[in-house]
Amino acid sequence: MQKHLLTTTMLAAASLLFVAGCSSNQALKTTDGQTIVTDGKPQIDDDTGLVSYKNAESGRTEQINRDQVKSMNELDN
Repeated sequence: MQKHLLTTTMLAAASLLFVAGCSSNQALKTTDGQTIVTDGKPQIDDDTGLVSYKNAESGRTEQINRDQVKSMNELDN
């Protein structure tokens, strides 16, 4: 029983590390020269024209108008 619990715990931990390793930070460069580092990939809403992202510095979810984004690039982790 304890061996089964240990195996399950190890598999859950490995899965969690795998998922966390897949999300990469992105750099949003705005038209006014600002660079915003995001935690994970930003989501683009085609209906509203907004880009939603989690700010890597503050941890808050924020939005910016798609017209204000010059480029989005993946950062090396």
